[in-house]
Amino acid sequence: MNDMSDTPDASDMSAEPTVFEYPASLEFGTDAVHQPGPVIPATSKEFPDPEVTEDSPAYGHQSDVRHTIRGAKRVVVKIGSSSLTDETGRVSPDRIDVIADALEARMDRDTDVIVVSSGAVACGMGPLGLAQKPTDLATKQAAAAAGQVLLAQEWARSFARYGRSIGQVLLTASDAARRDRARNAQRTIDRLRQLKAVPIVNENDTVATSEMRFGDNDRLASLVSHLTYADALVLLSDVAGLYDRNPAEPGARFIAEVKGSKDLRGVVAGDGGRLGTGGMAAKVSAARLASRAGIPVLLTSTENIGAALDQARVGTCFWPREDRLSAWKFWVLYAADSAGTVHLDAGAAAAMERHNSLLAVGVVQVDGAFTSGEVLDIVGPDGDLIGRGEVNYDSATLEGMVGKSTADLPDFAQRPVIHADYMATYSNRQSRVYGATS
Repeated sequence: MNDMSDTPDASDMSAEPTVFEYPASLEFGTDAVHQPGPVIPATSKEFPDPEVTEDSPAYGHQSDVRHTIRGAKRVVVKIGSSSLTDETGRVSPDRIDVIADALEARMDRDTDVIVVSSGAVACGMGPLGLAQKPTDLATKQAAAAAGQVLLAQEWARSFARYGRSIGQVLLTASDAARRDRARNAQRTIDRLRQLKAVPIVNENDTVATSEMRFGDNDRLASLVSHLTYADALVLLSDVAGLYDRNPAEPGARFIAEVKGSKDLRGVVAGDGGRLGTGGMAAKVSAARLASRAGIPVLLTSTENIGAALDQARVGTCFWPREDRLSAWKFWVLYAADSAGTVHLDAGAAAAMERHNSLLAVGVVQVDGAFTSGEVLDIVGPDGDLIGRGEVNYDSATLEGMVGKSTADLPDFAQRPVIHADYMATYSNRQSRVYGATS
């Protein structure tokens, strides 16, 4: 028999039900929700006027690389969180419309445009009543889940003014780390372009963990540029370009062209702002990453998107490296997951940088559990990461080969640990001696 103590008595049955009282400051149906912008058909395709004036140090620059960006047939455009939201953190239809106007004007020149859009977490803050950017993973993922819907809705609405569709592509670092999944993403983006839709790429923040993240969407934009064989990358933020220090400080010098590392000497770049994760330091890193892949980069503010996509005479231009990495080497160095580590002695490290295969005799230590064919980090005698490559042995076999010459190994173990054709080195380690003797 049930315990009757839980059964309401007659007086309870006649009582009025409790009604939730909304706070006086909350107007039901208007606050803490998204208000979509209107779909008003566009009557022309024009680049928005730039924020900078002709006398600004960030305007009026010309170079061969800028000419290349101006004529690029496939362009990746990365847009930061602060460019897509208003002062309250909500999605701003007006700001997205200005951006879409510029993108559509560029596409009218027979250019394929791929958008890497930040802003999911920022766009979810307002609807969820979050006054500050969340710091714990669960709340970040919740904000991303709420914000991603609104962000995609606004991109779709804005491009609908031109009769154009969008396609949302959500990626995680693990997608880029696996060649098969990276190729699937590449095919999806290519097919969207062929169907005249605009691919809107973002990191899938709802499932990405702190250990499996791109770090910021600037890096994601660089990887997408390489993945899609883009001819140029445009990084947009809230600063007109790169300065050698905070542009608000007296004497800050504008840097118009970055041809190599020496142009960045003495540059002090800051971190992300209130809504974003990628500050100027992240953008410079991403630009250099893209340039390593042979892709020219233009860095400027979103307010100058029209000038950037039109004549490319605004902002800072990062020149591409002439020795463009192959698709495989770029993937190994900057996207692939590492399954373990091999530590080298000085002689092996020097031989590796002369593009020789890695032999067991030069290996001093093996870390991790891995199988043949997986990617390993390659570390020199001073502890620096000098490259990566596909290993020919599993970890158990390789541990028994450490330090042994090829002649002392059985026939099945006489192949290189990592063949030179399946190895890539980082550019900042070039011509390093590692104390090896001749």
